[in-house]
Amino acid sequence: MEKLRVLVADDHEVLRHGVKLMIEKKPGWEVCGEAADGRTAVGLAEKLTPDVVILDLAMPELGGLEATRQIKRALPASEVLIFTGHENEQVIHAVFEAGARSYILKSDISQHLISAVAALARHKHYFTTKISEIVFARYLEGTTGAGNDKEEGLTPREREIVQLLAEGRSNKEVGSILGISVKTVETHRAATMRKLRLDSFAALVRYAIRNKIIEA
Repeated sequence: MEKLRVLVADDHEVLRHGVKLMIEKKPGWEVCGEAADGRTAVGLAEKLTPDVVILDLAMPELGGLEATRQIKRALPASEVLIFTGHENEQVIHAVFEAGARSYILKSDISQHLISAVAALARHKHYFTTKISEIVFARYLEGTTGAGNDKEEGLTPREREIVQLLAEGRSNKEVGSILGISVKTVETHRAATMRKLRLDSFAALVRYAIRNKIIEA
């Protein structure tokens, strides 16, 4: 019997519960932890060292993309599956660049989730036909799929701050969540606005929505 420990992170409790039921129908598989936001998911992953982490792309406080980066840095052997309602070519390539091995649309979960997790348990990639076509098309173009050039220029801390600010958090709240001073938040915020060539908070929010850092 294959033993497999899975961490599930999504801000919708009903969806987390549904995924958990699917996972635990498989003999030897268990959901060892659940999280409602990306920051908690990273902390639980570091504590529980699951074999597979299933992350929603758009979560409060820390999105699935940045959570993937942090989990893979801390736990290279843990595999990550991203699931989302969005089919976005740039985001798909950014997800794989971050270290995830599977990207599944939420509409395809019932058909593909178990097969994807089984593949990840063997440290193999898993693509649905639709996602494979997108990845292969970029390969044929001879590009690496690095995602949005503007976002790639941001540091991990700047990406976190973009998400928290776009969610409507104040500088003080951001500082409290990240454990840094308000002045440091302001410094990162200014640097981020310059890098992205944004001139207003509204433009920052539009950027975060366009790049699927937050949901509209």
